[in-house]
Amino acid sequence: MTLPTPPPATPPNDQTVVEIWTDGACKGNPGPGGWGAWLCSGGRERELFGGEEVTTNNRMELTAVIEGLRALNRPCVVNLHVDSTYVMNGMSTWIEGWKRNGWRTGGKKPVKNMDLWKALDEEVARHTITWTWVKGHSGDVGNEKADELANRGVDAVRGTV
Repeated sequence: MTLPTPPPATPPNDQTVVEIWTDGACKGNPGPGGWGAWLCSGGRERELFGGEEVTTNNRMELTAVIEGLRALNRPCVVNLHVDSTYVMNGMSTWIEGWKRNGWRTGGKKPVKNMDLWKALDEEVARHTITWTWVKGHSGDVGNEKADELANRGVDAVRGTV
């Protein structure tokens, strides 16, 4: 599943093109969790990871994307690879309705993880993003790297790194 809005063939204003793969992990749901983001641009790589002692997998998936985008210190053209249908559906289908409804669902309930969805919406607005869904644990090199980083985040929270 790929969201519309592909980046232009030539990045506007000489913007840097960045490939980002993100993933979240949780040992128990809720439980200790981690997030990871692997950024690649112009032959350079950057690894990011972190975690929380008590969280959910969905929160870690969102946090991975947010932190990956926050790491970019200027607007970029981003090819963002995620294995989370929750993040993909949120960005492609749900978020506009949530914003229109004052961050409430169709059932008039507050959006779960609203703090993170709002933060992600702010980060997305800074960049030109192509969203690509990748099947997790299926051999995609970037996804495997992001998964490894997310698990390092879990290990860091558990104190096993």
